[in-house]
Amino acid sequence: MNSDLQDYSHKRYNILTGEWVLVSPHRAKRPWQGQNEVLNKEERPSHDANCYLCAGNTRINGEVNPNYKGAFVFTNDFAALQNDSKSFSLSDGLLQAESETGICKVICFSPDHSKSLAEMSIDAIGKVVDTWKHEYELLGKQENINYIQIFENKGAVMGCSNPHPHGQIWSQSSLPNEVFKKDVKQLEYFQTNNRTILEDYVKQELDLKERIIFENDAFVVLVPFWAVWPFEAMILPKKAQQNISCLSKEEENQFAEAISVLTKAYDKLFDCSFPYSSGIHQAPTNNKDNTHWHWHMSFYPPLLRSATVKKFMVGYEMFGSPQRDITAEIAAQKLREL
Repeated sequence: MNSDLQDYSHKRYNILTGEWVLVSPHRAKRPWQGQNEVLNKEERPSHDANCYLCAGNTRINGEVNPNYKGAFVFTNDFAALQNDSKSFSLSDGLLQAESETGICKVICFSPDHSKSLAEMSIDAIGKVVDTWKHEYELLGKQENINYIQIFENKGAVMGCSNPHPHGQIWSQSSLPNEVFKKDVKQLEYFQTNNRTILEDYVKQELDLKERIIFENDAFVVLVPFWAVWPFEAMILPKKAQQNISCLSKEEENQFAEAISVLTKAYDKLFDCSFPYSSGIHQAPTNNKDNTHWHWHMSFYPPLLRSATVKKFMVGYEMFGSPQRDITAEIAAQKLREL
């Protein structure tokens, strides 16, 4: 490892967004007297009669869930986007607004209320991947849907309102901010090099082997050089693919394996059900040439030193730029060892 990067404050460039993160490795030694999160080690039953997401139970809107066996998808009962929203725009001096339409869905990963992705078999995770793929293709065919965001908030510390293992799929008519930035930077690189930026990035990381956590034939799991969150990680296909609908059955299984390995390592890190927000960034479904896109899945976990010490994005992070203490290389080493 470059010793300067491990000993001195510096900033690192995010090739996907064009933004910088401040890295302060010397601060990892400072004493902590701030807030400690409550660690919930309560064991959950495989079925909870009071859970709105469990198989056979009645949801808040009165609909009854089927007795599903694998992944189960339904339209969000409290959707953030309305598919039948009135079309309008506002332009009044410096005040601008536009209507936004979309469809929001919930995906239950398993009928087992007690199992997170880390505790599910690779085959069971593969069924989740197959469901993500199906929903991306289904929603992407709709005329008013130009982007599909698949994500999961795991754990109460990440604002998850129901402990039943589940994720969400928000599809909408425009590109959200983070996706727009990545669209611009990936296109710039592709127009100059005729290759995706992440294809070249993966090759460089595999050569260096400083931030690699795991790899199989189709995927690599790594801590990105520009990581913001303490144990942030990415799962990237080794070959350029625009979206998850490009996955073969074998690649679906290898993607499931990568998710399993990473989430299991997370749970071992501080001996807890590790919280995170994860999301898949992939090509828009806007019928444009998106050859420059190389899809990837990111994990943003908030825990810093232990199961009860959380990284807060406040102060300088809010008013200046993101900042981290533990370097990407040390974080990758810890996860790789697990």
